[in-house]
Amino acid sequence: MKHKLPFGRLISPFTYFFMLSLLFSAHSIEASSHREAPLISGDPLADNTDLYAFRSPDDPNTITIIANYIPAELPYGGPNYYSFGENVRYEIHIDNDASIPGDEIVYRLTFTRTNEDPTTFFAIRLGAENGKTTYTLERSMDGGASFETIVVDGIVAPPNIGPRSIAGSAGLASSYSELWNSSITTASTGENVFAGPIDDPFFVDLGSVFDLGDAPRQEGLNRDGLAKYNVHSIALQIPISTLLKSGAPAAPTSILDADYVIGVWASASRPALKTLNMDGTESYSGDWVQVSRLGMPLTNEAVVPIGSKDFWNRITPYDEISETTMDEFFYNPELGLYMDDDQFGSAVPALAPLRIQTNSLGAFDFSNGADGLFGLKGDPALDGTALDDAVFGTLLLPAAGKPRSVDLWPTFHTGVPNVIPYQLATGKDGNPLAAGKPFINNFLPNGGDMLRLNMAVPVTPRDDANFSSLGLIQAAAIGLTVAPFNESTDLEFLPNMDGFPNGRRLEDDVTTIELQAVAGVVLAAVGLWYDDFDATGGGSPVTEDLLNVLTYSTGVTTNDKAFQSSFPYVALPWSGTEVRQ
Repeated sequence: MKHKLPFGRLISPFTYFFMLSLLFSAHSIEASSHREAPLISGDPLADNTDLYAFRSPDDPNTITIIANYIPAELPYGGPNYYSFGENVRYEIHIDNDASIPGDEIVYRLTFTRTNEDPTTFFAIRLGAENGKTTYTLERSMDGGASFETIVVDGIVAPPNIGPRSIAGSAGLASSYSELWNSSITTASTGENVFAGPIDDPFFVDLGSVFDLGDAPRQEGLNRDGLAKYNVHSIALQIPISTLLKSGAPAAPTSILDADYVIGVWASASRPALKTLNMDGTESYSGDWVQVSRLGMPLTNEAVVPIGSKDFWNRITPYDEISETTMDEFFYNPELGLYMDDDQFGSAVPALAPLRIQTNSLGAFDFSNGADGLFGLKGDPALDGTALDDAVFGTLLLPAAGKPRSVDLWPTFHTGVPNVIPYQLATGKDGNPLAAGKPFINNFLPNGGDMLRLNMAVPVTPRDDANFSSLGLIQAAAIGLTVAPFNESTDLEFLPNMDGFPNGRRLEDDVTTIELQAVAGVVLAAVGLWYDDFDATGGGSPVTEDLLNVLTYSTGVTTNDKAFQSSFPYVALPWSGTEVRQ
C-alpha cells in the first residue's frame, strides 16, 4: 500500500532538497509558524500554510476546502508582489474509501504569470498589471491516473496594493472587493473556485508559542503574530455528491454515517531539476517531487521534531502506513513533557493549567513513557471495543510505553470511530468501557495525517448561541454537562460536532484545541477522568483539573479580521497602505 514518490533519475532526493535550499535562500521571508521545516522555509511559494475543510454554512450540500500557501506575506511587499509560483503543482487530495489505497480525487492547479507593461517598475499602472496571474485547474476522479481540465485561464485576484493602484484612474479604476469577487469562478464540473491573496486566517501568538511555550505570555500582552499578514489561497466549494465514495447512499443513514467520511490533504510539488541558463532564463526538467504537504494543523510544526521535518514533507499520508518511525512522536508527544511536573512541567509555567492524567481512575498513567491502557491488553473487558485486537487489530494498543496510542495517535492518523470507548462518558456510569453517548465518527484508517471530515454532520450556524471556536472540545463539554444533551445516550447533533478535529472551520482555535488534547481532554471526555476525581466517592468528574484544561487559553482566540458569510468565506487581504500595528 506504500506509494513511491517520483524522485527524478538525475539527482537523489537529498541532492534535490539541498539544491532547492540554495536556490531559494535569497527569497526567505519573516519567521512564521507556517515555516515548519528547514528546507521548505527556503521555498515560500511552495509552502503549505494551512488547510481547512468544512460543510459550507450557507450551502450545506457542499464542502468547502481551503488550502493556503506562501507564509507571512507583507501587504506592501512590492515591487514584486507575492503570487503563486510557476513550475509548481498545487494539489488538493481527497480520500473517500478506506478499502482503496491512496487518493480517489485530486484537484491540481498550475499558474502562469505575465507582465502586461514591462516598461514600468509599478505592479499596476494605467489599467495594466504586471505579474498578472492565471491558472489552469484539473480534476482527477481516479486517484491521479488521468485528469480533465475544468477551468482554463482562471483569474487570480491582484495584490491589494493601495487605493491609487486599485481604485484610482491611473490604476485599475475599480474597487478591490469588485476585483476580488470577480475572480471567483465556477468550474465546468460545478465546483466554485477561488485563487488569490487573502488575510491569513490563522491566529496565534507566534512569539510566545515558540519562546519555549510561553502561551499565554507570563509577562506582557498576547499578540496575534499573523495579524495584518496575507497568504495566497486556493478555495474549492464542492458538492457532497462529488466527494462521496462509490456506492454511498445519496442521503446519509445518520449524522455519523461512515460512508460520508473523507480525508483531505494538500501538497506542492516541483520539477526535480532547475537549471539557471547563461541567458538569464531558467529551465525545469525531471519528475515532479513533493516538497510540502499539510493535513492536520501544527503536525510538522509542533509534533514532529526538527530532525524529521523535511522527511515528513517528502512523504504522503499513505507512506505513513508502513513508515511508522514518526508514530512515536504521537505516542509520546514532546509537548507532554511540559505538562508533567515529574518531567519539565515546572519549567513552562504558561502550560501549568494543562496536566496529563497520571493516575486516572486510580489506575491509568498517560504520561510519556507510561503504559496508558496497555495493561488491559487481552482483558475480556475489551471484547468488542475498539481496543479489541479482533476489531481494529493492534492499531490502538500496539505495545507498552506508548500511552497516547489511544487518543492522540488516532486523532492524527485514523480519525475516531463511533465504537466503545470513543463515546462520551454520559450514560457510562463511571465505566469508560461501557456504552455512552455517541459522539463522532470520522474514522478513515487509510494512511496518516489528513483532515478527516464526516460530511453527514450538520452545520452549526455561526450565529448560534452555542457556536464555539473550540470545536469538538466544546461539543463534548455540551454533551457531558448541558441539559438536555447530557440527559440521554441518544444519538443527536451536538453543537460544534462539525468543528475541529472533525474537519476544520476557519473560526476554530486549533492551537488551543490541540494543546487541550495533548493535556488529555479527549481521555476525560470518554470517562478517563483527571487524577483529582475520586472514583470511589461518586463526586462530580468536573474537577479543578478538568476545568483548568477546559478554560485554558493561549490568549489569542480570534482572527484579526472577520470572516465572510459566503464562499470563499475568508477575509480580503490587507492593503499595502494600511498601517501595521
